[in-house]
Amino acid sequence: MKKIVGKVHLWLGFTSGLVVFIISITGCLLAFELELRGLFNSSYIYTTPKENVQPLPPSVLRPIAEKQLPGKLANGISYEGAEYSTVVQFYGGDPDYYYQVYLDPYTGKVLKVWNAENDFFRFILDGHFYLWLPNEIGQPIVAYATLIFFVMLVTGLILWWPKNKSARKQRFSIKWDAKWRRKNYDLHNVLGFYAMFIALVLVITGLVWGFEWWSNSLYYATSGGKSLNDYKYPVSDTTGYTPEYAAEKATDIAWNRVRQLKPEEAGISVYFAGSKDAPLSVTINHRPGTYYKTDNYQFDQYTLKPLTAEGPYAGFYKDAGIADKFRRMNYDIHTGAVLGLPGKILMFCASLICASLPVTGIYIWWGRRKKSKPSLKKRIYQRAAL
Repeated sequence: MKKIVGKVHLWLGFTSGLVVFIISITGCLLAFELELRGLFNSSYIYTTPKENVQPLPPSVLRPIAEKQLPGKLANGISYEGAEYSTVVQFYGGDPDYYYQVYLDPYTGKVLKVWNAENDFFRFILDGHFYLWLPNEIGQPIVAYATLIFFVMLVTGLILWWPKNKSARKQRFSIKWDAKWRRKNYDLHNVLGFYAMFIALVLVITGLVWGFEWWSNSLYYATSGGKSLNDYKYPVSDTTGYTPEYAAEKATDIAWNRVRQLKPEEAGISVYFAGSKDAPLSVTINHRPGTYYKTDNYQFDQYTLKPLTAEGPYAGFYKDAGIADKFRRMNYDIHTGAVLGLPGKILMFCASLICASLPVTGIYIWWGRRKKSKPSLKKRIYQRAAL
């Protein structure tokens, strides 16, 4: 049985090794994206709070940002906190684009116009999700390689499992005083075992974006048999539209109404209505730097009547069921951000070990292949003896 499992492990490793290496290395860098951005881009990410001065409303900041990108309409605006600049977001398709305009929330001064095409971390993210290939090609390759890696983790555990008690101690430690080939073998097996449980979390959460059937099955399992409904936006009553209607005034009212409800340390984002029947959305983020702990408000853009959305991301975090909370947490679990800095360090180390497994695994295979062939001198001696 172990021989069959070993063959499966070997050949699956050959088919997915390079992709797993790229995904893991890029994942290491993305684990600390927020911290590294703050370190190297502090000049436009942070701002100085003004005493007794409130941030400017969306109706003031939005036109300032739109002047920087003629022909493009802002999709939303985020107020991350008193010490952070305000970010106005622009995104769309055909062709795809993603811009962010950083503004001083107290003066409206433009601090930075950010373009995703020129961003290092956006480049790394494209490698992590698409291997820098067209989306329709790279995404399936990454998804199937991740699924193969899931099988490899299971087969690796079977191969690692000691046959008897005397072998157990060796399987939990690296023999540092041994020759390099033995050390490489221990690095592959021992580190692989210790990282396996975290790696399984990375794989399980990563496959949520890889396959729809996996995403639906995971939700089904965590919800006790419920199906994953698509997110359904409510619609605004277009009969409320009049020529005198001022979208900017409505946006400011909704923003200010929700802002009165948020804790001081929380962030707040406004998403503008993109069509005549679209709602006006305002979100409170109770943990800026993460994405899961949010309270989402929907309003009729004409009457500001509260509306109700459906889906795992709708409503308040505290009211969400277990399955919906897990779905909201999926990205933050994947990066380790749900546990703060210790979680990110844990995911970084696990990703680094995952990146090493294809390398040490190939070296094990090469060493055995080389060992199985007798040297030329030995072959001559064997022939002479015959």
